[in-house]
Amino acid sequence: MAKIHGPLSDEARKITGEALQRSVVDLIDLSLLAKQAHWNVVGRTFRSIHLQLDELVEAARNHTDVLAERAIAIGVNPDGRSTRVAADTAIKQPEPGYIKDDEVIALIVEVLGGVVKRFRDHIAATEEPDPVTQDLLIAAAQDLEQQHWMFEAMR
Repeated sequence: MAKIHGPLSDEARKITGEALQRSVVDLIDLSLLAKQAHWNVVGRTFRSIHLQLDELVEAARNHTDVLAERAIAIGVNPDGRSTRVAADTAIKQPEPGYIKDDEVIALIVEVLGGVVKRFRDHIAATEEPDPVTQDLLIAAAQDLEQQHWMFEAMR
């Protein structure tokens, strides 16, 4: 079986791989949470929240793919299986059923705040071992911070 080795030293690969794996888990669960809220939001501002959640899902899914493929490029196997995501997620989960529009906004603002903080930690951790990965994390953080701002503005 072929093995991808990538350009990094073993130590740099370890640090970068961990940052990428944690980011992939965050993004997968973020997209699942946003879809759950998208399907179950109710209230006066339903439509605007419903549409904004789709934008969040699209951004999360696009960056998931980019970061997972970066992991493979450096010789690390990303793990996006549901069991891995469920075991490793740091994202707060909503109760099942309908969610009032203001509760969805508060939840997404809180969740995005945590994800953005973790992404900024990953950005700092990858500065030395892999600036290429750091650039990809910065691009993802930029989009996540924009989504955070947009949901915060809905309060």
